[in-house]
Amino acid sequence: MLKEFKEFAIRGNVIDLAIGIIIGGAFGKIVDSLVKDVIMPPVGMIMGKMDFASLFLNLSGTEYATLAEAKKAGAATLNYGIFISTIVDFLIMAFVVFLMVKQINRMKKEAPAPVAASDSKDCPFCLSPIPLQATRCPHCTSNLK
Repeated sequence: MLKEFKEFAIRGNVIDLAIGIIIGGAFGKIVDSLVKDVIMPPVGMIMGKMDFASLFLNLSGTEYATLAEAKKAGAATLNYGIFISTIVDFLIMAFVVFLMVKQINRMKKEAPAPVAASDSKDCPFCLSPIPLQATRCPHCTSNLK
């Protein structure tokens, strides 16, 4: 059983998948940092010094100045600022995956389309297309045989 598992694990597809998962996880962290630390602060600044991570809707009815205070008190909150950041994360990841797939598809060599067998030939006298079985050209009436 151990031998079978080793053969399975050493196959190229499994190793490729493992590498993809590891790189994807690391890339996810990079995108998360890009959104939280690079994109959202200027967007928040443009929108009046707003910190998206602290945007929340308090459902308990008690006033809390920050999301941290509401969480500490155990209040029910809708954290829509974090949700907005997560949506931006997703959109960036989806766009990058789209670009990668597009590049991979571009690199694939498409097989040339098979040339369809012609069911006609050109008349040697007037060069008009005529059926292969024709014995006389319908355009110039030349005898083809």
